[in-house]
Amino acid sequence: MHHLVDYEILRLIWWLFLGVLLIGFAIMDGFDLGVAALLPLVARTDVERRVAINSIGPVWDGNQVWLILGAGAIFAAWPAIYAAAFSGFYIALFLVLATLILRPVGFEFRNKIADPRWRSFWDWALFAGGLVPSLVFGVAFGNLLQGVPFRIDGDLRVAYEGSGLFELLNPFGLLAGLLSLAMLTTHGAVYLSLKTEGAVRDRARGFIRVGAPVSVALFALAGVWVFYGVPGYALTTAAVMDGPSNPLFKEAVRQPGAWMANYAAHPWMMAAPALGLVGPLLVWGLSATGRAGLAFIASGLGIAGVVGTAGVSMFPFLMPSSVAPSASLTVWDASSSHVTLFVMLVATLIFLPIVLAYTGFIFRTLRGTVSPADVQRHSNSLY
Repeated sequence: MHHLVDYEILRLIWWLFLGVLLIGFAIMDGFDLGVAALLPLVARTDVERRVAINSIGPVWDGNQVWLILGAGAIFAAWPAIYAAAFSGFYIALFLVLATLILRPVGFEFRNKIADPRWRSFWDWALFAGGLVPSLVFGVAFGNLLQGVPFRIDGDLRVAYEGSGLFELLNPFGLLAGLLSLAMLTTHGAVYLSLKTEGAVRDRARGFIRVGAPVSVALFALAGVWVFYGVPGYALTTAAVMDGPSNPLFKEAVRQPGAWMANYAAHPWMMAAPALGLVGPLLVWGLSATGRAGLAFIASGLGIAGVVGTAGVSMFPFLMPSSVAPSASLTVWDASSSHVTLFVMLVATLIFLPIVLAYTGFIFRTLRGTVSPADVQRHSNSLY
């Protein structure tokens, strides 16, 4: 049955699916993270903080499904990536997990006691649960572009040779982290301008005027840095697209400018960085004219452009090795078996539309804005 779809096509489909899931997570869970990270800036009173929190309270846990889907897809479709990532980024991922745990606890516990100190503690916990993941996910992408220090031995065991968290916090990694933070907080501000009323909405609009151009500037700076200062990776032997998943069967080198090669070979890929630059500019213009709904769509397209730029720049590499380039993990040698990818494809084609339909139904059901009057009127039933 699985021979209905060629192995190389399945690998390409799952590379695309991985991109779709990462973009879905960045767009859907991204505005939750952005709103939480903006709490101290957009909300100054308890009522204002509750307005911001209740704008995402009913949907954040559904949006978290995209993170689970993304992690599950990496585990099942790209097990070698999963193993290498959890070796190299272990402390960073633990930090993300620890702060993400603060989110459900903060949402549920914050309103249980009226003591201002109690509520302030959980407000800062929610802030950390938005800020840290937004920053760390960007740092991880920045390090992927530079290469991760791991080797693979003859038994295909991954040996990570890095020194831990602080090694990841290198200048380019931090730039990518700041880009991610600017992008997601701007996305959160657009969502607040769409879903809230009063002072919270006004401050969110004010933040967009800063966040959108900063996102463009950081993305442009990252592009220039990659062009001039971040060596890419290239295959020196022909890729075996339908062969066994053994990274050691190929040879690769690290060389300046390699991350730009795909754009010369496939000019249509320039659509991704163009979208990453134009999206935030559209957000800025649409928000200034009060069209928050269109601004939210533009923000999502900008995020898709930024994430897509990383994907098409690196293709076919998924996780290059900075210490043993030939051990780098690619689309053609880091996947699960032919049968596994086919079974997962069938399952995805069944369940992903259900997730999308459910998400659309929830957002339609919960359409409308959150106002200070709503929060005060329903003080005991809302977050």
